[in-house]
Amino acid sequence: METTSLPSNRLIGQLLIVGAVLVLIPYSILTIIFDYPDILRQDTGVVLARFQAGGPALIATWWAFAITGFPLLIAYVLIGQRLETKVYFVRWVTLVGVVSGLVQMIGLLRWTFVVPVLASTYVHTTDPAIRAASVVAFQTIHQYGGVVLGEHLGQALTIIWTVMLSRAFNQLSLFPRWVSWFGYVASAVYGLAQGDLAATVIPGFPVWDLAGLLGSTLWLIWLLLLGVQFLRLGPQKAITALG
Repeated sequence: METTSLPSNRLIGQLLIVGAVLVLIPYSILTIIFDYPDILRQDTGVVLARFQAGGPALIATWWAFAITGFPLLIAYVLIGQRLETKVYFVRWVTLVGVVSGLVQMIGLLRWTFVVPVLASTYVHTTDPAIRAASVVAFQTIHQYGGVVLGEHLGQALTIIWTVMLSRAFNQLSLFPRWVSWFGYVASAVYGLAQGDLAATVIPGFPVWDLAGLLGSTLWLIWLLLLGVQFLRLGPQKAITALG
């Protein structure tokens, strides 16, 4: 039987929708003012110069992109509280989801607190050695903070959370089956983006350039759909489905 201590379906739905929209806003701004993510395929010197030219507005946008995921983390926890007594694996899956969000935030925050220093040093010095050191430092920080934390661990754990949560929804018959299948498809496409990361250390590794953009977009759409489904759950349906 549902108890008053359980979070409401409406709150979960609102957090999922608001969180997905909030992530989309700074991401869209970055594509306009910084040509992200295509800029990352440019020479490191070009990236640093473009970043420095972006000024405080660009730094603030990166900060917003990093921290706007907090509503989603709260939603992860509330969904876990809602389902953990009904499906045995939801408790550890919730931990996976929260960790996925945190490592992605940490990775993104390099653009706010590390890259500005490197970009300023690169642009304002005339010493070739210092410029070269700035380039190497950026590449190292980007490979670790971006590729290892944000993209590899963050995306992989997000995929695991999405797949297992979709499975839980199926087991409980909480939502129409297509909601879970949408999550599976989004996860499969998102998973193909790992090839781009492998290519950074294994030359010639097969890469599908659209996998990252398409996979992340499908995943955000799935979150929006999931939010709508939670909003549509009435009190009686929630009591029946969740015990």
